[in-house]
Amino acid sequence: MSDRNLLPGKFVWFELCTKDADRKKAQAFYGETLGWRVEPFPMGQYSYEMIHAGDTMQGGYASLDDERRPAHWISYLSVEDVDGAARAATASGGKVVKAPFDAPTVGRMARIADPQGAELYLFRSATGNAPDLDHAPQGCFFWNELHTSDPTQALSFYENVAGFSHRSMDMGPAGTYHILSRDGKDRGGVTGYLAPGVAPHWLPYVSVQDPDGTVARARQLGAIIPMPCEDIPGVGRFGIVRDPVGGVLAIMKPLPRQK
Repeated sequence: MSDRNLLPGKFVWFELCTKDADRKKAQAFYGETLGWRVEPFPMGQYSYEMIHAGDTMQGGYASLDDERRPAHWISYLSVEDVDGAARAATASGGKVVKAPFDAPTVGRMARIADPQGAELYLFRSATGNAPDLDHAPQGCFFWNELHTSDPTQALSFYENVAGFSHRSMDMGPAGTYHILSRDGKDRGGVTGYLAPGVAPHWLPYVSVQDPDGTVARARQLGAIIPMPCEDIPGVGRFGIVRDPVGGVLAIMKPLPRQK
């Protein structure tokens, strides 16, 4: 809607990039596991396939720029000034993977990589951002987590690029977890945990009512489960799913947030 406000620092869109031949397989998988449906959105000579969870439009399916790359999820981060944030990215040790460009009626965006190689899109929507909800509905993205080899440098980078502040939490054997915030709102997290052989990346989280049932259904449909469901005290129960085409995301039943 044209009367929506921009919410800088919010992750506002999530996109699964796949080989064209794998897209229908991915769509069928997520339809069965998360209840997502696909609706085409006309964009000139082709249609963009949007992800809907109930009435919430929250992401889409896109082609890989290079089909030699594996399928992956990429997030869109709301910023006031795409070009300025892209310049800040290069000045802070990152790089611009795709230079700023306009998508008519959609907005302006640029794809960047941080100094450790994790990628996302900087995005200024032409129509503002959806307002924050107190509780994420079933099947909706609600959190994003950076897994990186250098949390200290990553925190500095995203402070410069996106205006994030952070606070750190001792998670015991899991190490230190850093909460990213902007304008008083928690937007994501940063952890130094990286599975062996896995490159730094952003891991999106989807809200579900039954994490164990969702993971079991995903496994039956051909997914790999890098992390079975477990509880995070005071946060919720979660697991990690690698879908049949290679995209990785987390699912969680979050507990109500403490004031």
